[in-house]
Amino acid sequence: MSTYAIGDIQGCYAQLARMLERVAFDPSCDRLWLVGDLVNRGPDSLRVLRLLRELEGAADVVLGNHDLYLLMVAAGYKRRGSDDTLRQVLEAPDRDELLHWLARQPLLRLEGEHVLVHAGLLPGWTVAQAKALSDEVGAALAGPQARKFLLELAGNEPERWSDKLKGWDRLRVIVNACTRMRFCTADGRMALRAKGPPSQAPAGTLPWFRVPERLSRTHTVVCGHWSALGFHREPGLIALDSGCVWGGKLTALRIEDGAVFQVPG
Repeated sequence: MSTYAIGDIQGCYAQLARMLERVAFDPSCDRLWLVGDLVNRGPDSLRVLRLLRELEGAADVVLGNHDLYLLMVAAGYKRRGSDDTLRQVLEAPDRDELLHWLARQPLLRLEGEHVLVHAGLLPGWTVAQAKALSDEVGAALAGPQARKFLLELAGNEPERWSDKLKGWDRLRVIVNACTRMRFCTADGRMALRAKGPPSQAPAGTLPWFRVPERLSRTHTVVCGHWSALGFHREPGLIALDSGCVWGGKLTALRIEDGAVFQVPG
């Protein structure tokens, strides 16, 4: 049995299929860990969703910002980007089944000494706290106010976590940290507009995983989201977004031995 963590797919079905062939993936005994951003900007989000739904039980998924954007658009969110490539999904005959499956995926999965999340964890969160907060978002996505939640989700405020936060603000901070964050201050204020490499950190910030004494350093975080960082490993971190949708590579890492596999975008 092997476990393969795979970076942001973003609708690049052909590259995902080649990766599964490359590693000789066997769903009867192997597992996939998908770090989110399954859809959007690439050409074939619909086939990606259908494949991963079929692999349920062998594929563990967490939600990325583009996956949540798809759910927002389906709920009636109108402010869409010019590079949105979600029409196939939204018009598919199995749209509702796929969206229901996607909305039931968590922001975070805890697998032994590994944490699977799309973007990162705020430095003041323990792994146990982050898991509990992910569960709050999951309950909102599955609850009677799911549509209202999705329509309230966009925005960068509040910029930092507080245990006193309630309602949509509380959920928005959790989602932004887990699916959008790259840089933050030592006390956890997120710089959500910054997208460059670590060398271009906004003044007073640093990559979230390099905040001294971050409480999640007890585990190895497996994430994606940051194509300008690229495939990167350091103690406590495996970052897998190597820009497949931008012509880079799709990266997979076998958890058991650290072997790396890549296919061109």
